[in-house]
Amino acid sequence: MNHDATELTEEHYELVISVDARRSGQYDDVDKTRMRERIYRVVETAFAHASVAGDALHLEDRGDGVLASVAGRIAASRLLGLWLVEVHEQLRHENRDLRVPLGLRIGMHVGPVRHDPRGISGRAVDLACRLADSAVARQLLDAEGADLVVATSQSLYEDVVSSGGKFIEPAYYSRAGLRLKEGEVTAWFHLPGRPAPEIPGPQAPATEQPGEPAGTDGADDFEGLQEAPLARTPAHRPDRRSGSTQITVHGDMSQHHDNVYQQPVHIGRITGRDGGQRKG
Repeated sequence: MNHDATELTEEHYELVISVDARRSGQYDDVDKTRMRERIYRVVETAFAHASVAGDALHLEDRGDGVLASVAGRIAASRLLGLWLVEVHEQLRHENRDLRVPLGLRIGMHVGPVRHDPRGISGRAVDLACRLADSAVARQLLDAEGADLVVATSQSLYEDVVSSGGKFIEPAYYSRAGLRLKEGEVTAWFHLPGRPAPEIPGPQAPATEQPGEPAGTDGADDFEGLQEAPLARTPAHRPDRRSGSTQITVHGDMSQHHDNVYQQPVHIGRITGRDGGQRKG
């Protein structure tokens, strides 16, 4: 995406995509080169299949990932739908014969972006990067045994995802509250090809693996979760007219005296995954 000198001081409303590799610090120099090649094949092939032309796309190398921004004339629903489907399929293809599968974390947000000769900047860029590098995104890849996790901002979820559309399933997203140095934000997490994930409970953020340098986009500023996820299954769909959420809780009753429980307690919720083998 080219911008002349007169545009350098102007912001452009664009969709920002941050792509990070899982545990990139554990790759040696040779394998890291191959990892980077795979990331670019996945991302660039997906953009091509989603018909995102070069003049609408800015790609910026981040060492262990890619930072991208897409011009506002490209529908955001295409990126959240077809583009993510293509990323998932291309990643599965790349991982087919790998002993250690490539894992990707993707953060997405729409907002004002400024371009200069060295790249892009702005709060929209910062937030996309932080979502991709969040503790929740890291934990979901490990806990779910997945190769791809997507985190969208609250505004992007409300404006695009919640309405659904081609290849977009809002019921497959789960909400989590995050605390950043800029303040508290809400994000929505999605594992392509799977039901809505169970968000980890409040805990300390995931730490860098041995040998993995700390990210340069503020990952260490995360301080964990602030709120429980909303269940996005049909039985727990929010009432958009009233703004309320209907939640059914299943569990065992327990008696207690003086705040000491007299028998084991289990309180949980039924999701589409319970009682069956996970797909994907």
